[in-house]
Amino acid sequence: MKGLLQRVRGARVEVDGEVVGAVDQGLLVLVAVEPDDTREHADKLLHKLLNYRVFSDPNGKMNLSLKDVGGGLLLVSQFTLAADTRSGMRPGFSTAAPAALGAELFDYLVQQARNQHAVVQTGRFGADMQVHLVNDGPVTFMLQI
Repeated sequence: MKGLLQRVRGARVEVDGEVVGAVDQGLLVLVAVEPDDTREHADKLLHKLLNYRVFSDPNGKMNLSLKDVGGGLLLVSQFTLAADTRSGMRPGFSTAAPAALGAELFDYLVQQARNQHAVVQTGRFGADMQVHLVNDGPVTFMLQI
């Protein structure tokens, strides 16, 4: 399971011109599910997302987590993040989970996030989404579980 974490001042996801998820300060995370992923992988990714220290403390050092700052978490499924780009000029998607597994584990991740964090928003699984964000820093990390 992969999560492309971006610290944001604000982010939103639109489907057909309608905002389906939005957060102010917090994290936008693009999530990819791979064929061998399990709920345990989702739990580990969520733990990292909530506790990864990417927000600045009063001294300007990245010592605070999403939990510490009480920011929003915007989770967006993105199977293209799992693409195999090692060769050729076109991505291969055999490294992405089948849609049913992807939806199941993404939904599980979202439910667990909502059980553990106050502000959790999402995009819409499988939809053509437009993602808008103001990356703060910019601060972006690829987490792979």
